[in-house]
Amino acid sequence: MVMSVRYFENVEVGEDLPPLRKGPLTTMHLMRWSAATENWHRIHFDERFAIEHDRLPGLLVNGSLKQNFILQALKDWVGLEGWVWKVSYQFRAMDLVNSELTVWGRVTTLERQSDFGLAKLQLGIRNSDGRESTPGSATVALPYRGGPAIAYPFVPP
Repeated sequence: MVMSVRYFENVEVGEDLPPLRKGPLTTMHLMRWSAATENWHRIHFDERFAIEHDRLPGLLVNGSLKQNFILQALKDWVGLEGWVWKVSYQFRAMDLVNSELTVWGRVTTLERQSDFGLAKLQLGIRNSDGRESTPGSATVALPYRGGPAIAYPFVPP
């Protein structure tokens, strides 16, 4: 995917981020993520264990995988010159194997700083039934059109 520059001046309060859709997340997806992150808790790949031992309704989508989806959606939206500064979320409901998840976001506040602008967002992850499992928020830094590049490493205000 080719990413462009998102300028602060082009963002509006109430603007929705493009939804990021993932899934259906199969047992293979969960197993591969568990292997990549060395998270060997059996609730992510051993259905019998998850149901019989931990009394869960099925295999659970890894929290760190959902975290990764949130960060992917934010980075895709801020583009090449923006910075994801703060992210906060809560795991409030279980997402099960074969779920289809959608990361959503909405701009709630815009703040001008001297060298860049800050956009605060409400965000979350919903499953295909519309249930919100992972509500959260984020603050991102965006460059001004014609302004300086945001410093690397990012120095928060």
